[in-house]
Amino acid sequence: MDLKIYYATNRAHEGPEQFQPTGYGTRFSSDGMENLRFGRVTFTADDAKVAQFLNRTRPATGRGDGEGLQDYLSQCIGKSQRIEAYEESIPSNAVAETAQKHVKLGSLAMFADLQADMRESRDMLLFIHGFNVSWTEAVGSAAALEAMLNRAGVSGGQRAVRVVLFTWPSNGKALPFVSYKSDRSDAQGSAGAVGRGLLKVRDFLHELGREVRQDNARVKELEARLTRQGVRPSEIARAVAQLEATELCGQKIHLLCHSMGNYLLENALQRLYEHTPGSALPRLFDQVFMCAPDVDDDVLEAGKPMERVHQIANRVTVYHNANDTALRVSDYTKGNPDRLGQRGAARLPLVHQKIQQVDCQRVVSGLTQHSYYANGVVNNDIVKNIQGLNAGTAERLLAAAGGPNAWRFDAPA
Repeated sequence: MDLKIYYATNRAHEGPEQFQPTGYGTRFSSDGMENLRFGRVTFTADDAKVAQFLNRTRPATGRGDGEGLQDYLSQCIGKSQRIEAYEESIPSNAVAETAQKHVKLGSLAMFADLQADMRESRDMLLFIHGFNVSWTEAVGSAAALEAMLNRAGVSGGQRAVRVVLFTWPSNGKALPFVSYKSDRSDAQGSAGAVGRGLLKVRDFLHELGREVRQDNARVKELEARLTRQGVRPSEIARAVAQLEATELCGQKIHLLCHSMGNYLLENALQRLYEHTPGSALPRLFDQVFMCAPDVDDDVLEAGKPMERVHQIANRVTVYHNANDTALRVSDYTKGNPDRLGQRGAARLPLVHQKIQQVDCQRVVSGLTQHSYYANGVVNNDIVKNIQGLNAGTAERLLAAAGGPNAWRFDAPA
């Protein structure tokens, strides 16, 4: 079967033609670390082998081996990938894109394709990978995640999910000390590109919303009612944006960051804040998933770099595992403070109520225990989150963990 993944990247292209790449490498784009390229990659995989990974059951993690599927699909990509990059043409880098004529943006072309995709009852999930990931591994991870989220018996007949990959120049090398420091620096540098991407999403949705506003009675009625109630203009704008997103396609947009991808998000929030009027960030996502986050364990508190992350979503979920070997290395050998992805927030009562955390220690296995978001029970919980189910419902298989918005898995499904 053929599989397809949409992508955005600030990696340098491989091959002689920028918009006909043969792949993407380990360096930033020659146009700068904030330069973004958009496209889609199609590759071939064996249906029977994919099904084997989706149905494989292990004692701790339950049904579904997403990590094994990542490795298999990465091999398939290396052998059969066909990359279609959306072409761009910007006459001047010294003038804002909106102030120029004859501008052709790859982002708008991809957003239009994704909008058509979402009109066919698909949610969209933006995926940002972590440390030590090559181009083929990044695409393989995104494709495996999409397959796991949509596998039979888990989605329950609910709307499908389209995974869109943001891939940054993670080294993809097994040099534990040098490449970790390099990737952390590259992640920080890539934050501007992610911030630009989020701003493009905001502007695209705003433009579509403007078209809807012109003749949408429900939007006009909402604006009038909130105005009569004395609601602040900034809050009216946020409420209208939420309604417009529903009116546009009836589907939702989510974000999943893994490992150091959360550090990239941490830095991107500042870029987003700098270009957002008012004191609150735009609510771009329904669900934000912070999986095995390689960031400080107090980063969500007031005055810390991710204190505003709850503003971009209806709900934020942190998945953590005390036995995560990769984060233990980050903690003890790289001089980092305790990681959020190990034991969760240092002081959860100081974190915004829209943020919940889930202890995954009892339902993960393997050597590193780091990419468990792609496997069995944890992946099932992400699906239920996307479907809007609260942590206390029976379908989520969670038990209260003794604190506000703190949950844990007690046993595999």
